[in-house]
Amino acid sequence: MTDGTTDLRALAAEAYIYGYPMVLNLDEVDRFSRKGMGSVAPAPFNEFSHASVLAGSDDPFVSVNNDTIYSVAQLDLSGGAQLLTVPDTDGRYYVLQFVDAWTNNFAYVGRRATGTGAASYLLTPPGWDEEVPLGATRIAVPTEVASIVGRWACTGPDDVPAVQALQEDTHLEPYWTASEEPHGLPTHTYIPDDQPELLFYEKLRARMAAFPPAPADLTYQQKFAPLGLLDAQSPYAQAEPELAEALREGFAAGKEKVEHASTHGDSPEQNGWRLTYHAFDYNADHFEIGTLKDPQWIYTERELGRMVRATSARTALWGNHAYEAAYAMTWNDGDGRPLEGGQSYTLRFEKPPPVDAFWSITMYDLPNYFLIPNPIDRYSIGDRTPGLSYDDDGSLTLHLQPQSPADDKTAANWLPTPSGNFRPILRMYTPHAAIFDGTYELPPIRRS
Repeated sequence: MTDGTTDLRALAAEAYIYGYPMVLNLDEVDRFSRKGMGSVAPAPFNEFSHASVLAGSDDPFVSVNNDTIYSVAQLDLSGGAQLLTVPDTDGRYYVLQFVDAWTNNFAYVGRRATGTGAASYLLTPPGWDEEVPLGATRIAVPTEVASIVGRWACTGPDDVPAVQALQEDTHLEPYWTASEEPHGLPTHTYIPDDQPELLFYEKLRARMAAFPPAPADLTYQQKFAPLGLLDAQSPYAQAEPELAEALREGFAAGKEKVEHASTHGDSPEQNGWRLTYHAFDYNADHFEIGTLKDPQWIYTERELGRMVRATSARTALWGNHAYEAAYAMTWNDGDGRPLEGGQSYTLRFEKPPPVDAFWSITMYDLPNYFLIPNPIDRYSIGDRTPGLSYDDDGSLTLHLQPQSPADDKTAANWLPTPSGNFRPILRMYTPHAAIFDGTYELPPIRRS
């Protein structure tokens, strides 16, 4: 292999890490708008799709939660601004998370961020300079295509009608229309499915041009010119052999780095749990309502932020900043051994996690991080699970195992595990400071 090919390979690996979050994200945007996902029906751009049930094993999305009912809207502001209205939820927890094309969480609306009263928000595209209607709050959207990921707290089937009533009063409508029709996701040159590496870089080329990042990253992108990623026309349909080889090898190398970092990253550990409290702090440029422009929640080292962005997309796409919902996950028990489906485990909380909203443990398979079918349709367990059995001292012992426990007390605290290896996530909604400063310590998962 020539030195030139080697250099292109390394550059292609770097481009993979940089571009993977946006390519994956916009593939999901496309899927949601055309096919939906399980409980979330497809909906065109600028319309909400409201689920009517909690997510389950028929919802194949990376680390989807089972705590809240989803409302999802894909935004296309190329045709003009959209007016968002939200109802009074009378104190009920909800959050509308705003995610741009590059997976930046750039705004939040909901109980923590804006309260639970009725309100209106004007969602404006880049370069917009018109008047904001009286009574509305402007949210400047960094990219013309973006996502609203809404989550409504729901205690169970009996609570669904109340959530649906709130969903029906949450909607988008055009406020100001441009002369041209919205154009959605950019088209790209056809690349056969049997060439996934070239297809990836072609999608990245088209989408980088359509959705410019912040100025600092715009300068960074110039280094990818030798790969053809800045070309106006695709070089990949008839790629030169040396370039095609470098892209394939760079794709594989970049993917391997992301996979390794996903399970061996630099997040601190506590009793076997990887504390991913800063997994979504890579947004360093766009801070709208509900976000915290605080050094504690921003990666100032952009190279590190790019890798964190990639691993977060791989393991928990569309996750919130930890100040909205803190996530801890583990692949291992408290002794460092991989969590195995053939084993039985316990997780004992001396005291529950300190939160303003609620907390839960959700079970996921490997390597997809999908919810797992099980005989009792229980995908998560937490402080809102009916019938939990607490010990006399107020502690709570959860049982993670494949088979139902024999006695009723233990079965009430059972979270089913799959036959193979697995990874649970602990979610803590609107967590207290004790979660972050170490005052509260997560307990280890132990083999029974």
